[in-house]
Amino acid sequence: MSRAQAESVIKNIIREIGQECGAKGQAVSETLVAFMVKAVVLDPRNQFNVDRTLTKSDVQKLIKLCVDRLLDPKSLSLDTIKMQVYFDMNYTSRGEFLDEHRRVLESRLAPVSREITDSRARTREELESLYRKTVSFLVLRSGLGSPTDITTVRETTAALQSVFPQSELSTFLSLNKRDKERQLNELTMIVTGIRLFNKDCGKGGDCIDDLPAILNEAVPATCKHIESELQDSQQLAYSYTALIEKLDSKDNLGRDHEIHPHLLKKALYNVRQHEAFLQMIVSDVITCAQQVEKLQKELGARMEQLKSTVKAKTAVPTAQVFVSTKEYTGLSLSNYWSGFQDEMVLLSILSNIVTHLRPFQGNLSELLPQRDIEPLLEGEEVRSDEERMKGTAGERINPSEYKKQDWLFPETTVNFDRLPLQYRGICGYTLVEKDGLLLSGNPSIGILKHKEKYYIFSSKVAACAFAANPDEYIALIAEKAKQCAELIQLLELHHQFASASHYAEAKAGDMLMVKPITKSDSSTQTDTHIVEPNIVKSYEWNEWELRRKAIKLVCIHCYTNLDMEVC
Repeated sequence: MSRAQAESVIKNIIREIGQECGAKGQAVSETLVAFMVKAVVLDPRNQFNVDRTLTKSDVQKLIKLCVDRLLDPKSLSLDTIKMQVYFDMNYTSRGEFLDEHRRVLESRLAPVSREITDSRARTREELESLYRKTVSFLVLRSGLGSPTDITTVRETTAALQSVFPQSELSTFLSLNKRDKERQLNELTMIVTGIRLFNKDCGKGGDCIDDLPAILNEAVPATCKHIESELQDSQQLAYSYTALIEKLDSKDNLGRDHEIHPHLLKKALYNVRQHEAFLQMIVSDVITCAQQVEKLQKELGARMEQLKSTVKAKTAVPTAQVFVSTKEYTGLSLSNYWSGFQDEMVLLSILSNIVTHLRPFQGNLSELLPQRDIEPLLEGEEVRSDEERMKGTAGERINPSEYKKQDWLFPETTVNFDRLPLQYRGICGYTLVEKDGLLLSGNPSIGILKHKEKYYIFSSKVAACAFAANPDEYIALIAEKAKQCAELIQLLELHHQFASASHYAEAKAGDMLMVKPITKSDSSTQTDTHIVEPNIVKSYEWNEWELRRKAIKLVCIHCYTNLDMEVC
């Protein structure tokens, strides 16, 4: 079967699964269905051979398995997969968020801009109408008020007339389309700057929201809210981990329990994935806070600089106003204000993502209610990741015992805390030996570098066992992920499953480029004068000096010939 035929078959399978789910009252996205198809095919328990063409019975079996899993209302595994798909489809980098926002804004303003640039106004009424449209465009483009607000329109018109009076429309109309668009953008920046300056001076701008003040309240509030949700997920993760360890202990083996360890592990995967996503968003919110602080300082400095330019002057020449406005107000103030607007947009998007992640944990309280969890945890120590690290603080690998392997430590490795750890910092040994239990590793024990990848462990025993046969453990972890598809993204195993790629791997280029730089004591001696010196004192590299010497030689030659003729 050709590649095109295979893709056609897969598309038909995805479409049929979606239709069956829809017929049963459950709408599913094609992305979710595609992920589920890959998960079912990868799972060795389903006995699909990916090296041969699927038969008709294979296709029907695949469709049934996918539909059954997609329609399971009590599946924590499905909740986690849905969370992963949602996050991948809605989360991206700061730059791409802002680029997309600007594209949407430009597309909405395109009809208004086109109406201005395509205008062929000739009469006085047409020119006045064009000028009013320009004012409306500037208000919309700047985001400072509404074009239906009389005060906003008056302030914008006054600011525009100071740098672009209506008499200049004839010159504007003579420009080509691209130059018109460029001038509109420049006028937007200049007028925005003038209005912001006037607001700061207390001369209008009542309709302009105080974005710095709003952000100073919104950023900490948003960060606090997300951190609260993050702590809730972490606390659940610690409780589930402690309970799994208790139920898997020798004292509890063979006993019947109301809560099965398998269900607890599925719940653990769910909250750990939620925790990982929230940590990414918290990091973005902190970046917003840093950017807001930077913008406020720079905006304040520019405002003071502009005020000193026009200080104690009852009237400023038009040329000077235009130059000052363009340099300080138009370009600087407008850009800084756009920065504040960008942070508002980012904060709104990130808050919206956090809100939409919450429903994917809806089954936790129903399948694992606290009234059933708390009695089982009585007398048990519920330790956080930090407390577990403190418990293994004295454990450390002796690198001299591993001559053929590289071990990295904080004091000998630059960028140690930025290394791209495998399995998102989870101990691979524990994952295999404890049947899918997730324990965070302790970097102070030592990080194993194996085939240009970096592995971290929860104890020295785990580190030694994994280092004895790393390839076997890596293969076993991949097999575990095939049976629990949510682990592929949670543990970032996409390099082992080429067909299942996701956003985070594609966008983590900066992180993956971080290389450890190990430090060691060494000395060296460089020989001096290895090659015999060959200095040509008459060498000249300067072209103009060579020309000067050439002219001098010509002059000498001419004078010599002249003296000979006189003689």
